[in-house]
Amino acid sequence: MKIEIEVQNVKCQGCASAIRDGLGKNPQVREVQVDVPTGRVTVETAEDIRAELSTALKTLGYPEKT
Repeated sequence: MKIEIEVQNVKCQGCASAIRDGLGKNPQVREVQVDVPTGRVTVETAEDIRAELSTALKTLGYPEKT
């Protein structure tokens, strides 16, 4: 399942790396892609864990855009 979330505060590849590392700790996450210019995070998962991902992103300092 592919989940796309637009987040705030993504400014560089360092931010993208922090997001990939942080979300990658979840065993259900298969792949994480981050588009720095748009702040779009695309996550490939086994199940719909959007709420979990959103909480993790907020904890990492990248809250979901509202």
